[in-house]
Amino acid sequence: MKLQLALDLVDIPGAKAIVAEVAEFIDIVEIGTPIVINEGLHAVKAIKDAFPALSVLADLKIMDAGGYEVMKAAEAGADIITVLGVSDDSTIKGAIEEAKKTGREVLVDLINVKDIKARAAEVDALGVDYICVHSGYDHQAEGKNSFDDLRSIKSVVTGAKTAIAGGIKLSTLPEVIAAQPDLVIVGGGITGEADPKAAAAEMKRLVSQA
Repeated sequence: MKLQLALDLVDIPGAKAIVAEVAEFIDIVEIGTPIVINEGLHAVKAIKDAFPALSVLADLKIMDAGGYEVMKAAEAGADIITVLGVSDDSTIKGAIEEAKKTGREVLVDLINVKDIKARAAEVDALGVDYICVHSGYDHQAEGKNSFDDLRSIKSVVTGAKTAIAGGIKLSTLPEVIAAQPDLVIVGGGITGEADPKAAAAEMKRLVSQA
């Protein structure tokens, strides 16, 4: 089980500062969609250059032109690129095809997918690397989480690794770990804490025991 740090509401210097503090406790650092919108793919390159030992995920939330956008993210140094599960199969296939050329991975984000279980099975059959259940900011504001969704996709996904994102904190991490995802994605549960390093260290300890 791996731990991913999601960075959303910072600029490049801020991202570097946070990652430097917690790098020893995380496996993957995510350059979130807001950073990509604000800073461009330069943010991906900056973090990859500064922390070459970490895997970097570019949260592009690709909806179209899968092959081209994966190619550009890979050129910037991204190891994993996200595609939306609500996008067309041809978009996901294009993303996978391009990723394979350069040894990158594709994570399909099931945010706003209506039939999570059915779509997870379909996406799994396409050959993606990760399938992620995700409660976005707007979902979290309504009190939703993805724990049941994770259990649901675990029952049908056989090829891809599973991931969960959205509102995970130290207090809810044991419940997440019990559902046995391959990847736990945490944002504010680390960056919003008074001591991000201590939070990351404790999360890594719990995840490593799973």
